Amino acid sequence: MQSADLSGQVALVTGGGRGIGADVARELASAGMRVVVSARSADQVESVAEEIGGRAIVADVSRRDEVERMVKEAGDVDLLVANAGIALWEDEAWTVEPDEWWRVHEINVLGVYLCCRAVIPGMLERGRGRIVITGSGAAYLPGSSSTAYSSSKAAAVRFGETLARQLDGRIPIFPISPGLVQTEMTGDQFGADTPWTPPECAPRLVRALASGRFDRLSGRYLHAEHDPPEALVERIDTILEGDLNAIRLRREG
Repeated sequence: MQSADLSGQVALVTGGGRGIGADVARELASAGMRVVVSARSADQVESVAEEIGGRAIVADVSRRDEVERMVKEAGDVDLLVANAGIALWEDEAWTVEPDEWWRVHEINVLGVYLCCRAVIPGMLERGRGRIVITGSGAAYLPGSSSTAYSSSKAAAVRFGETLARQLDGRIPIFPISPGLVQTEMTGDQFGADTPWTPPECAPRLVRALASGRFDRLSGRYLHAEHDPPEALVERIDTILEGDLNAIRLRREG
């Protein structure tokens, strides 16, 4: 599959100071995009930005004023990667402090909404733009042990799907799962035999989505490991005709 020319386009990657976000920022920079890296930790975003020749903006995505400042400083954003997220590995939801539980939703859900809300008007005015929202398999797979994380990611994915419908034909929205990637956030929550997703899968998928080749799949839930770009491009019609890559309740009868 040929690579699209993304040179000069502006990408804003939230949660870009480490882990998946930092790898996405590196991949987009290697594609020629002008990458703005944002997170709450100045040292982390400044380090990544310096490494890739991009820009660093310190911001908390759960604060409207900081998000609006971030987007204004970033300029004309062609690609938003709403990746900032946190996890809470609780064993008993009823014993967690409510503010701590809700903070996960403030970052993972409100943060996504505020970032999308801030970039969409400019994208509509310029007639171009794409948004990638980092979800998780915890949004739909059984077995999650965290009520805060799984419910927040389910909300983010559903938000992305619904937003795609509202923006149909104007701005493609892609909720994705990066897979189970070993990062600082996963920590020691998983065993040694965990089938980790290769860390390069998510960055490659985001780069492919930025190219415009997959705009017809706006609103579809894409998995970085199970939907690699080289295979995904051959499945577009199948996915749309079969209503695949969508979170649906199916009942018998």
